[in-house]
Amino acid sequence: MTDTTPKAYRNEAFLNSRDGRSLRILAEYLEPKSRFERNEVDDTIVFMGSARTLSREQAEAALKKTEAMGGDLAAAQMALKMSAYYEAARTLAFRVVQWAKALEGTEKRFVVCTGGGPGIMEAANRGASEARGMNVGLTISIPVEEFDNPYVTRELAFHFHYFFMRKFWFAYLAKAVIVFPGGYGTLDELFELLTLVQTRKMKKPLPIVLFGTEYWREIIDFDALVRHGMINAADVSLVHRTDSVDDAYDYIVKQLTRDALGQPGPML
Repeated sequence: MTDTTPKAYRNEAFLNSRDGRSLRILAEYLEPKSRFERNEVDDTIVFMGSARTLSREQAEAALKKTEAMGGDLAAAQMALKMSAYYEAARTLAFRVVQWAKALEGTEKRFVVCTGGGPGIMEAANRGASEARGMNVGLTISIPVEEFDNPYVTRELAFHFHYFFMRKFWFAYLAKAVIVFPGGYGTLDELFELLTLVQTRKMKKPLPIVLFGTEYWREIIDFDALVRHGMINAADVSLVHRTDSVDDAYDYIVKQLTRDALGQPGPML
């Protein structure tokens, strides 16, 4: 008589149950770990920002269509203005990959990593791909079909269920973070990293760049946090603010050269 009872590790009802949650969480640690090791990815430069940001080409086409057919002209004009950040992320990713690939004996150091979606994430993966660099996409399952872009290296495309495991992999491998304008998700990721650095739970040096001074000045009033006694004045220096691709590139390269080259990969 054939026993049709499934083995525990093949019992999908159990694996997807409440009791199987710890195994699902562990899988989102071990499976990415295995792939990162297999592809010799030691550490990353993380790009964060809005999934809604259009490329200049897309924004120009959308504005032209709005002008011709009607619609929200102010929104289309803002989308064109914000598309400058897409192009900046694309260029900056291209440049840091070129720099990283030129480092002797460190071909897979400082790999570009994003959330794997469109917008700023796509721009960074695109720039890395155009520089012929491997790049990472850490996507998340949410009830909208927006987290796909064609520029992520296939072997390094991940899909998470748990936000906290996705954010673990952002933080664990990161040696630098560049944050472009974004919404709730970007703010969540930024403040978690700032908290880890501020509380010294993260012991490695982690340069954090806020790209887009006008946007970040309006969205986060760091000076008000200091004035109200919610953070120390020194905490403001945890971020480097800029509008320049050249300045962001120079800052990141200087910090990585000083603090990360010759050091081990993950260190949290």
